[in-house]
Amino acid sequence: MDKMLKQHALEYHSKGRPGKVEVVPTKPYSTQRDLSLAYSPGVAYPCLEIEKTPEDVYKYTNKGNLVAVISNGTAVLGLGDIGADAGKPVMEGKGLLFKIFADVDVFDIEVETKDIDTFVETVKNIAVTFGGINLEDIKAPECFDIERRLKEDLDIPVMHDDQHGTAIISAAGLLSALELTGKKIDEIKMVVSGAGASASACTRLYISLGVKPENVLMCDSRGVLSTSRTDLNEFKKEFAIDTDKKTLSDALEGADLFLGLSVKGAMSKEMLASMAPNPIVFAMANPDPEISYEDAMSTRDDLIFATGRSDYPNQINNVLGFPFIFRGALDVHASAINEEMKKAAVYALYDLVKQPVPDAVQKAYNKTSMTFGKDYIVPKPLDPRLIEYVSPAVAKAAIESGVARRPIENWDEYRSQLRQRMGIDQSIMRSIYAKAKHSPKTVVFSDANDINVLQAALQAMHEGIATPILLGDRNIINELAQTNNLDISEIELIDNTADECRESRKEYAKLLYEKRQRRGVTPYEAERLMFNRNYFGVAMVETGKADAMISGSKTKYAEVMRPALQIIKKREDIGKIAGMYIISTKKGPYFFADTTINTDPTENDLVDIVKLTNKTVLEFGVDPVMAMVSYSNFGSAEQCSAVKVSKTVARIHKEYPEIMIDGEMQTNFALNKDIRMERYPFSKLGNRDVNTLIFPNLDSGNIAYKMMQEIGHAEAIGPIVMGLNKPIHVLQLSSSVREIVNMVAIAVVDANR
Repeated sequence: MDKMLKQHALEYHSKGRPGKVEVVPTKPYSTQRDLSLAYSPGVAYPCLEIEKTPEDVYKYTNKGNLVAVISNGTAVLGLGDIGADAGKPVMEGKGLLFKIFADVDVFDIEVETKDIDTFVETVKNIAVTFGGINLEDIKAPECFDIERRLKEDLDIPVMHDDQHGTAIISAAGLLSALELTGKKIDEIKMVVSGAGASASACTRLYISLGVKPENVLMCDSRGVLSTSRTDLNEFKKEFAIDTDKKTLSDALEGADLFLGLSVKGAMSKEMLASMAPNPIVFAMANPDPEISYEDAMSTRDDLIFATGRSDYPNQINNVLGFPFIFRGALDVHASAINEEMKKAAVYALYDLVKQPVPDAVQKAYNKTSMTFGKDYIVPKPLDPRLIEYVSPAVAKAAIESGVARRPIENWDEYRSQLRQRMGIDQSIMRSIYAKAKHSPKTVVFSDANDINVLQAALQAMHEGIATPILLGDRNIINELAQTNNLDISEIELIDNTADECRESRKEYAKLLYEKRQRRGVTPYEAERLMFNRNYFGVAMVETGKADAMISGSKTKYAEVMRPALQIIKKREDIGKIAGMYIISTKKGPYFFADTTINTDPTENDLVDIVKLTNKTVLEFGVDPVMAMVSYSNFGSAEQCSAVKVSKTVARIHKEYPEIMIDGEMQTNFALNKDIRMERYPFSKLGNRDVNTLIFPNLDSGNIAYKMMQEIGHAEAIGPIVMGLNKPIHVLQLSSSVREIVNMVAIAVVDANR
């Protein structure tokens, strides 16, 4: 697993354009006039306006949406002091999270110095470029001094996320836990394991929310921070109290809250057992908590337990905070991130977790009754409502505390702008992976004689989204694995041509013969076809030996669909199956159908395609707004294909009025609601943004998605086969490992449905 993860990580960061982020123009630049406006001579005018009114820098430049992620690499993740250069991939990753969760642009800046004065001066000298500064991975105690000095000297938001991000998210969890246990914040006894940056920031924030300082016992590696100790630095002295308790074990007797920000194994089962009734345990050491979830749950059943890990309930994840906190601060041109803003974020998260959870979020985590309770004390990272809860709360606190330079007068409009800024939630694939991981299924790979398929099968297994079965020539597969240092010993391998599979071939041939005996298939032909891996794999799915099949990396599309239709068969309520791609763009996902199966669909076929696509898009957690595209608009042409599309729309409106669809229309009118409303105000789509396109034939659909891939630099996820009774999914020829794993996740979710 470690070798494979290393290989995939290195490929991920190096393949194509190295790194994870790029700078993209936001204004036209195709003509000489565009360039003269962008640079000389036109650029002089905004420069002069800013010279006259400095605040106009937010009006004419990207400063209002630009954050610097700055580090010297002295405390990188779990890697420690690895240096500024080596820490750069982490800073780029932080920038990626800012962008995908809150549409905040980031320049990552690595400063090659451990000297506090030099670091502070460097940041001060470049701060004019940015609307905010996120300090990252700087070791304690230097990080305290650096953040304090920069906050004092700069007039833009500065936050060391390692400290305050964990504090904010865990504080929201604390408020939830207190409500659930009925305990009062000013009465609880709190024990902290760890005395670093995060522990200090968490403790300060908890105290500001009502925890009494005299009820806090903080411990470092040498024991309780007490006034009798002579080895404490100035930062630890802040939390030292007069006590006769010496060890963490002493401190935990009768305690209500354990806050762990230290090391694996710091808390024993005996220590947990000694805590007060209904204890709250935040064991947040990474990657392994101070006490494991299994040990904690087996010790007592009256506790509320949280960790920093995604595979257990109640993950304290910083991504719930920093993107949205900076989003709110930037949108009001805040001069700081102060205590009021941090508390506002805490209460916003606390408020959100008590709201009814949308179906899309429930589905993302394969839950049916996710409600406020012991296993749900903070929101989930994939909850699209985070931006409209946390960012407005932070912005409002900035205004009320006097650090905002730009007012927001219409908060409903601001929330709407936040939703539009993110498009139709770009977390679809993240949701699909979360669903698959929660309920993995068995997936047979019928093209296992391919190195990319082997790597994808291993990755799917190690990520916990599927149990793979490799179907292919045993000798070829083993040789491929050995040549590429892949350990496939834990994966079932089936060679359907070998003698060992004789009985299975007979069983599956009988199945095929029974289904196709009146369609020209003889017993001999059925047995012969079971030497074909696609027929064998489809039969495995039909008989329950596997839950889904992935094929096509080395096989023509029709050669996979033929056995699927003969054995699995289509759903009885539809006349045709169809294919769809998810096109992932910077504006969010679009759904294209039919792009792979029906060459020249009839009116009846198009009705089936619309019904299938509508259902599938809904199952991805998106409300489909569909346009049937053509070369004409609402009857402007009377040629055959346009009339076919127009009649299809009329039928859908009459027979399935709940489906949000209109057409026929040209693609520009489908995707630009302003010109559509101006020219065709009668359209059923109204002011809605179209996210699903139905094409009149295979030519147009296939051309469109491939053009988006190559010219639009969009990621095409698919093809997704719709309408079969069981999940059989076909890859693009020569698919990458990433594309195959994406399809595995989709197949698993499909199987769960």
